[in-house]
Parts: sequence; C-alpha cells; structure tokens
Amino acid sequence: MNRVQIIHYKGKRIVFLDFSNVQTIEEIIVIANQAKQYIHLQPLLSVFSLTTIEGMHFNNAIRDVFTELAKSNKPYVKAGAIIGVTGMKQILFNGIMKITGRDIKAFNTIDLAREWLASHN
Repeated sequence: MNRVQIIHYKGKRIVFLDFSNVQTIEEIIVIANQAKQYIHLQPLLSVFSLTTIEGMHFNNAIRDVFTELAKSNKPYVKAGAIIGVTGMKQILFNGIMKITGRDIKAFNTIDLAREWLASHN
C-alpha cells in the first residue's frame, strides 16, 4: 500500500499521508521522506495535505521526524489537516505547531478534515 497518495475530493487534489498504525520510526522515516520528495516538487503554497496518525506509535524521536517534515513542507502547503491527534499526541502536536509556525488543523474524522480542505481556495 502506498502511504503517500493523491486523493480527490470535491474538486480538490489532496496529498494524503497515511501514518496510521505505523509502529516503528524506520517506517515513519520512509513515509516522511516519500512525502517530502513529492511535496517539494509542487509549486509553493499549492498543496492541500491530509495526514492520519491514527493508531501510530509516537515518542520524542518520532516527534523530531514530524517537526522536520512540517518545517520542510511549510513553503509548499496551502492548507493542512490531520486526524488521530489524541491523548499525549495532542501535547506533542501542539509543540510541533509552535516550533514550526505551522497551522495544521486537527480533526476527529477524515470526513471533517476533507470538508475543511475542500472549503479552501
């Protein structure tokens, strides 16, 4: 299964990053690198991104991978949404947003996240 893919929703082309149920930092790094390779080829401020981290293992090393990913993608992403930010992940996510200056919106469901992304011009 390709964990970085393009989905279409209500006329929006969305880069979907699927980290769901990933349990090792090695797997997370592979997916993050695939995401960067694709996103960094896109025009500046043109990407709508949707990330899921539902069921994903999270620790400080993984936080660092996500911080670097969020920083490096910032110039390319027009709007970003994430699902699966619960419990301790919420605290780490808030820290990543503060460090990177990103404004990625957290949602409880993929449907709410896609609707929010579709509402952007």
